[in-house]
Amino acid sequence: MQETVKGTALVTGASRGIGRGIAIELARHGFDIAGAATQIDPGNAEKGLYEVKARVEEMGRSFVPVVGNIADVECHEAILDTVLSAYGRVDVLVNNAGVAPEQRLDLLETTAASYDRVMGINLRGPFFFTQRVARQMVQQPVEKAHTRPCIIFITSISANTASPNRAEYCVSKAGLSMTAQNFAVRLAEHGINVYEVRPGIIATDMTAAVQEKYDRLIAGGLLLQKRWGTPEDIGKACAALATGYLDYATGACLEVGGGVGVQRL
Repeated sequence: MQETVKGTALVTGASRGIGRGIAIELARHGFDIAGAATQIDPGNAEKGLYEVKARVEEMGRSFVPVVGNIADVECHEAILDTVLSAYGRVDVLVNNAGVAPEQRLDLLETTAASYDRVMGINLRGPFFFTQRVARQMVQQPVEKAHTRPCIIFITSISANTASPNRAEYCVSKAGLSMTAQNFAVRLAEHGINVYEVRPGIIATDMTAAVQEKYDRLIAGGLLLQKRWGTPEDIGKACAALATGYLDYATGACLEVGGGVGVQRL
């Protein structure tokens, strides 16, 4: 017998990497999925949103591809309208969409163009998109009494770990972490939980260019658990939050990084 649908989850940046892992894991735990990305190609079932769609539908869940650029505030209404037209509500928002700098530059050489691009996608866009979705969550009727509505921000260990060769990325993730805390405070009265998931070193397209560096650091003892993290690791953390296993922990930051944040002597 098919599991009862737990609700609708909207995942940004769902076409690959961490977002793909989150969408698939939430579907595995009973959520219908709206996956957003800047590009969609209905004819490509090998990668992108339609590959994720096929995986989700294999589990008996529904998947709605949504095209839109989170960095463009003018697109937010259309993104949400597409989701509401399909499902009528949003029970879980996962702010995952994000980018690294196109070029790693020393802090003294960081350009305004790179800073603006990273901040627009990683911080400004999610800030205002969450604002819009939160208004929807506040006004929509409570239908899933067993699942508290929630918003999850995917940040990074770079939120509190300096990397002067990609400072704009660190600043964007630190700002997103504080954004999560502010929304947790503001939405508590409405019964909407807000969380931060802080990935460590995760094997994705974004980290492929520095694989050798991190292979070396992991082998040298950087992590307590000596392996790369996977998008599935982040997806499992989001599933635990979305399904209510940390229901009494709004505002919490969950680091998923193999123990990278543990201080040692």
